[in-house]
Amino acid sequence: MKAYEIPIKVTKEGKIELLDALPELLPREQVVRVIILVPEPTDDEEQAAWSRLTEEQFFAGYSEADSVYDRI
Repeated sequence: MKAYEIPIKVTKEGKIELLDALPELLPREQVVRVIILVPEPTDDEEQAAWSRLTEEQFFAGYSEADSVYDRI
């Protein structure tokens, strides 16, 4: 089995843009396995994501009736 490592761009719509040269490397009329590797977030990125999620969830449960506590 051969393996090719080729960077491929994902568009903002979430589609994969294949390089023009890629079809030349692939066998015709055969099943191939595709493995997609994505970089893992750094600790800072992960912490920022958790902070955003916490804030979104907190304010999702907030109602105008809770504003009475803002004046205390």
